[in-house]
Amino acid sequence: MPVDELDPLIHAVARLRIMVVLSALTPGDEISFPRLGEVTDLTAGNLLTHLRRLAEAGYVTVEKSGQGSMSRTLVAATDEGRRALEHYRATLGRLLATPEPSP
Repeated sequence: MPVDELDPLIHAVARLRIMVVLSALTPGDEISFPRLGEVTDLTAGNLLTHLRRLAEAGYVTVEKSGQGSMSRTLVAATDEGRRALEHYRATLGRLLATPEPSP
């Protein structure tokens, strides 16, 4: 099984952490942007950059509400994002279970 079957969007360590955290939530639940940053140990700028990539792919939703000090940003995994992570996990599992060739 070729390694290129792994979704390169999820394969990046920061995005993998984000998707794992979001997929652990009950479908339909959201997490606040600051809390997601704490849990994934990502700076706000880094988190925002990775969330944009995941949102462009349809893997997450980012909902902003309010303005100024009353603003709030909530993030959730989409069904497509959950399926992509599950496929990634299954592909990685098969890859790891493949015996190494003899020298």
